[in-house]
Amino acid sequence: MIKIIQTVLLTLSLALILSCKEQGNVEKKTESAEQQTTPSYQELGLNYALSAKAVLGKNLIGAIKTKGAEHALGFCSAKAIPLTDSVALALNVQIKRVSDKPRNPENKANKSQLKFIMAGKQILAQGKKIKPQLQEHDGKMIGYYPIVTNTMCLQCHGLPNDQITQATQKKLDDLYPLDMAKGYAENELRGIWVIEMDKK
Repeated sequence: MIKIIQTVLLTLSLALILSCKEQGNVEKKTESAEQQTTPSYQELGLNYALSAKAVLGKNLIGAIKTKGAEHALGFCSAKAIPLTDSVALALNVQIKRVSDKPRNPENKANKSQLKFIMAGKQILAQGKKIKPQLQEHDGKMIGYYPIVTNTMCLQCHGLPNDQITQATQKKLDDLYPLDMAKGYAENELRGIWVIEMDKK
């Protein structure tokens, strides 16, 4: 009788242990699945930056196609920051573009942003791709995402009297007397998107 009781107790104990192990495995799998489906702050920031870029790009290309680069400068001067702000408001984040060579003084990079830009320029010079960077500061997650020049950019950011026409240069001089954002070639770091997200 005692042996039977011991056998039953042993069987129940083993069943309980196995049940706990299986439950632990299920919990681990569930946590792992949640981690895979939840985007990281870096991915979220990239999505926000791409959303802002898409809105600005669509409007800028439309302005260039309508009346050329000279007309597009008027759009950039009046609409670029308000459009960026409206995207940020819709997404409930802070979005801005900054540069070490700003056209608009409001887009001047701060010390930490400049550090990322300088490092990014060295990486591009070596023929490598710049990776986004994420920092935590005062309960915020701040992402830096590179803005690299292409052929279209050079119409307003290339060499004066070469990619930049005289008419466009005159408009630049009128709108941005402190302009530093010229002289770029293709595939150079023009600046960065800075995406500031609340940490959840």
